[in-house]
Amino acid sequence: MSGQRKPVIGITGPVNGGLAAWLMTSLAIRRAGGRPCRIRAGRECDENRLAGIVIGGGTDVDPFHYGEEPLPSDDEKKTSSLLDWTVGLLLSAMRAVFARHDQKSQAFDPERDQLEQGLIRHALYNSKPLLGICRGAQLINVTLGGSLHQSIDHFYQEGTANPRSILPRKTVALARGSRLRKLLGADVAQVNALHEQSIRELGEGLYVSARESNGVVQGIEQTGDQFVVGVQWHPEYLPQYRDQQRLFRALVTAARDSN
Repeated sequence: MSGQRKPVIGITGPVNGGLAAWLMTSLAIRRAGGRPCRIRAGRECDENRLAGIVIGGGTDVDPFHYGEEPLPSDDEKKTSSLLDWTVGLLLSAMRAVFARHDQKSQAFDPERDQLEQGLIRHALYNSKPLLGICRGAQLINVTLGGSLHQSIDHFYQEGTANPRSILPRKTVALARGSRLRKLLGADVAQVNALHEQSIRELGEGLYVSARESNGVVQGIEQTGDQFVVGVQWHPEYLPQYRDQQRLFRALVTAARDSN
């Protein structure tokens, strides 16, 4: 990296809370050779100085954006290594501590939606690499005209439940020829899960690159050469896995190459 400027990577998040996700994502970007820039509504970053963008996780995408009304309000066991449990416990504790700093709780965040959709369009128009994490993947899909399942409970039948864990407890199949499969270096991947929604109809120019055996979409990509990847899981919370960190390294490399 000597003699080379580190590409600036914008990382979005909520105004209130989200500090744990910011710290872990910014760490991943730094490890990959980039320079993270935190972006929130009211604390925006000049998009023209960004070489790449990460749309982070958080509150549900407002179903208004895909023409629906909100739904009425209304543990799966798997062996894990000691390292997984240690990292998972530390990150869970960190998320719990930082969550106390949230000043309010809301189902949707229209200001964040507007900010992030603008950044997504900017990245797509200017051929900047784009990585969506959980909510971020969903918002990329919605911005390109797709829709979401507001609840994925119906995918889990016969007494099974959607395992929500910071530990890698889900197995996803990676599509042949996909960028995800090449980066992760395998046909399947073990991932974590903190989501209750998923992609339904695909947005324009996107295809499914990762899926659970029950059909839940876990990864999307854009056709063509531009780096546009969305994952339903949280690779920032899996710092102990080199394959997951390759997602951030690939983003930073693409950002550097596009400058």
